[in-house]
Parts: sequence; structure tokens; C-alpha cells
Amino acid sequence: MREILYKTKFLDLMASKREGKGDWVYAHRPNARNVVIIVPVIHKLDGDYTLFLTTKRPPITEEYGDVTCLEFPAGLVGDENGDETTEDALNKELLEETGYAAKNFEIKVKNLTSSGGMTSEKSTLAVAEIFDTEKKAEPVDDGGVITGRVEVKICDVPEFLKEAEEKGMYLSAQTLAGAYFLALKKYL
Repeated sequence: MREILYKTKFLDLMASKREGKGDWVYAHRPNARNVVIIVPVIHKLDGDYTLFLTTKRPPITEEYGDVTCLEFPAGLVGDENGDETTEDALNKELLEETGYAAKNFEIKVKNLTSSGGMTSEKSTLAVAEIFDTEKKAEPVDDGGVITGRVEVKICDVPEFLKEAEEKGMYLSAQTLAGAYFLALKKYL
């Protein structure tokens, strides 16, 4: 049985009532069914690239100072449109956050969790194949959270991630999962 301890528009603090054990408190998104994480593969004449977002995430900056996070594009499914599908969200979020449109998406994982002991949030991770490198829209900054975009040759991703962490950037679990699928696809 679960109980809402604190409710906001976008996040609830929940308690899982466990018989004979203490309550397990966790965060839950009441307005989204899923999260999409998009690993862009941008095919250019001089090779294949991926695109990372640099972000300033309030939970991280509040706890650890002026820290930059490195992430793949992502977004909520159904937060603005209750009928939105995962596929709709993949297309919408890629376009909003990168300006690119994908020829196709290959879903790699449907039930990815980032911190199962703290949040009920689950994600779908997909690789987006982008052949048309002309931007179709001006990317958004998501209320100031997205601070930049970095295109990296896929063969350089392992070294790029290592250097980013050495410079003090924080890497999301989803970023590392996406890099794993780039390696499996033999892009590296």
C-alpha cells in the first residue's frame, strides 16, 4: 500500500507502507507515464557524431554547487498531452532539445531505472538515427536548465566522458547507459 506524503504539480513524495518494516519513502511523477532518453547518432560526411546536453539541474546545484551535468536529450511522456505515446515523445523531445529530426528510432531499453531506491521513475532509451543534418527547429533551453549542446565524434566519446568527469562535470546514469549502446552498435 502506498500513501502520498506530499503532493506538488510535478512530483509527489510517496511512502510504501510495508508490514512489519519501516515505510519506504520515494519520489513519484504523477503527471508522466514514462521518460524518454534519446541517444542521437548524427551521420555526417566526416563520420558519426552524437550530441550531449550540458545542464544545470537544481537538485544537483543545490547540493553540490555550480555543477554542470552532461546528459543525452530526454523528456517526459504524457506530461503535457495525456494521449502522447513514447514514440510521439521521442520525436518531440529530440526536435525540441536538439533541433534535429530522426529518420528512425531504435528502442534499446523500455524499463530503465536510474535510482530504484529513491524514485519510481522509469525510462525508455532509444537510439535516434539522423541523416539530415539541417536543423528543423531552434532548440529550447528548457527554462534555463539546458546550458549548451556538444557534438562529439562517436569514436571520441569514451575519452570525452572521461575528460568531462575529470573537469568536474556530473554524468547521468542515462548518459552512461546511452554510451554503452553506442559501443554495442559498434560506433566507437
